[in-house]
Amino acid sequence: MPVHPVSSFSATVATLRRAGCVFAEDEASLLHEAAASPDELSLLVEHRVAGLPLEHVLGWAEFCGRRLTVDSGVFVPRRRTEFLVAQAAALAPRRAVVVDLCCGSGALGVALATALDRVELHACDVEPAAVRCARRNVGDLGQVYEGDLFDPLPAALRGRVDVLLANVPYVPTADVELLPAEARVHEPRVALDGGGDGLDVMRRVAAEAPGWLAPGGSLLVEASERQRDAAVEVLGRAGLTPRVVVCEELYATVVIGTAGQVTRSGSTSG
Repeated sequence: MPVHPVSSFSATVATLRRAGCVFAEDEASLLHEAAASPDELSLLVEHRVAGLPLEHVLGWAEFCGRRLTVDSGVFVPRRRTEFLVAQAAALAPRRAVVVDLCCGSGALGVALATALDRVELHACDVEPAAVRCARRNVGDLGQVYEGDLFDPLPAALRGRVDVLLANVPYVPTADVELLPAEARVHEPRVALDGGGDGLDVMRRVAAEAPGWLAPGGSLLVEASERQRDAAVEVLGRAGLTPRVVVCEELYATVVIGTAGQVTRSGSTSG
């Protein structure tokens, strides 16, 4: 249904509220900031009322204090995933080698690279639209590749990765249709659907991760609370030492798998 032209802040709030936007005032402020004219404002409001994610309407998402480009059809980084980045920053050594798998807009890699002093950043995604978006966000901070998981990464990275960020899809296939329309309709299914139990992609990443991680390097993945035990088992079976960290405020569950250290004798210790 067409949206009548709006110009006043109160009119925008009322329109958004009627459309079911919970944070109508906050969204109205951002839309007014983004619009260069009343006509553009009306168009932005129309897109939002039609169900387009606010981040796609604005063309950016805020993540770890930065505004990052998020194009239409690209996965929108979630605020809870900032907790994963914080855990990664705490683990990263100086001059860390970082890989951001399933990078989407590149938000995680960019956030971690800007939080640390010196980073060798590599990011990749299977979705061409995500890769184009990530390349703009990453810029001179690193390299972005297109391909499935580890496939496009340079072989020279094997055994050198200190921090492996893998924001893999973990929604069980049967639950994808239960997601809010903003995600279900406007984000790529490959970024949401994790297979039967939601852990199919995580298993693939965990199986290959030990070959890419440096001694003592860590793989960090997000999971739901109900998946945490299964995710721990997945990382453990891959030969990593798993642990779980939780942020109740952000409803975030992060599972970390750490590779063993190489001893002087050449053997690997956990």
